[in-house]
Order: sequence, then structure tokens, then C-alpha cells
Amino acid sequence: MAKRVFFSFHYKDVAEFRANVVRNHWRFKLNREIAGYHDASIWESAKKQGDVALKRLINSGLERTSNTCVLIGSQTYERPWVRYELLKSFKRGNNIVGVHVNSIKCRNQQTKIKGPNPLEYVGVTFSASGLTATLWEKNNGKWVKYDKIDGSASYRVEVAQKYRGNGYNLGNFFNVYDWVSDNGYNNFASWI
Repeated sequence: MAKRVFFSFHYKDVAEFRANVVRNHWRFKLNREIAGYHDASIWESAKKQGDVALKRLINSGLERTSNTCVLIGSQTYERPWVRYELLKSFKRGNNIVGVHVNSIKCRNQQTKIKGPNPLEYVGVTFSASGLTATLWEKNNGKWVKYDKIDGSASYRVEVAQKYRGNGYNLGNFFNVYDWVSDNGYNNFASWI
């Protein structure tokens, strides 16, 4: 059964065509079941209406998804809404997968070097009891609490003993692939 996937990306990678190669590769397969996913991502149309409208649009886009795929370009890691999407996805329990897209040729047939992994710029700490998680983001080399989801950086959880009292960037929990070198066209369904 095809899974609903929320795609998180920097709009520049759409303009350069790279994000669309990944998001639309199902069109070149026999059907969506073979492709293994339905695209549940949103566009930035609500941006003109303000932050609250954009959060609502993102939250609604994440509904009924089990996976979030962050398409990693050169500046994806810096984008505030990508960070929101990743941390919101983590908090709701989505599997997250990163896919480097700079190896995909743009319209001018150019590629770029890999961009920084945004999963290394967002993270979580767990209390010693394992009953509280606190979300974080890395800004200017420093970790700061991330309170942009529901107005608080902390929320109730229950985690295994090995995670208690420790902090992690999300890159510790989720896989990252390269679309070209890891043959994303044929392997994407197994990544999600």
C-alpha cells in the first residue's frame, strides 16, 4: 500500500527543478502503488497570509501522513519552515528520511555539492525520567529551545531508558540518502 509522504524542501530547489524530480518520479512508474507513496506536501501560498496561516497549512498537510521526506539542497538546513516541518513531524511520530537533491541536474544540466543535512540542525533532549522531550534548533552555532510548535519546546513522552537524560540531533535517528548515487528512482519506496 502506498504511504502518504509529506515533502519538506526549500522553494529554490523547486525553481531549480531538483525537488520536483523526486516528488514527481511516481509519474514515470506504472502506478502509485509501485511508486510506494502519495505526495502530501504543501506549497508556500499561505506565506502571504502570515505565520499562523502557514502553520495551519503545514499541520493540515501533515495529517494522515506517516513519513516526512526532507529534500536537501544547499540552504535547506537554514529554512525556518523546514525546521518547523521536521520538528512537527518528529513530535507527531512520523518517520523522517532525508534525500540530497544537489546531485540531480537542474534545467541547465548543472549539479551542486551536497548541502548540509538539516536533521543535524534540529534536535531533542529527553529528561532523566524519560517523560519529557524538549525540541531544539541550532542557530549561529548554539542550540536554543524550539517553542514554535504549540507555544512550548517541551512535551510529554515516554522513551526507553537508553535515551533518558540525553540529547540528540535528529540525524541520529533517521537515514539520509543521495537521489542519484543511492538510486532514488528505484529505491525511494524502500526508504519510506
